[in-house]
Amino acid sequence: MDANRKRLLYHCNHMGMKENDVMFGTFAEAHISELSDAEVEELETLLRNSDLDLFKWVLGKEPVPEEFDTPLMKRLQEFNVGVEAD
Repeated sequence: MDANRKRLLYHCNHMGMKENDVMFGTFAEAHISELSDAEVEELETLLRNSDLDLFKWVLGKEPVPEEFDTPLMKRLQEFNVGVEAD
């Protein structure tokens, strides 16, 4: 695994909210090696948003802004179907 992917994997597992650590960390652990370089860059850009926004977008609690409503976001959402968010 290249250094960029290792750094991203670490970031996905060490976010500000434990819930996001689980959602993004398990997604990254499962898919980091198969993400294209463009998807890695897209995920890095996505993670610049607030933890609360990311949490709500992935769980469908709020609409995803158009610029982040991508196939990668859909994969994150599908991966996290069934995660409870109360």
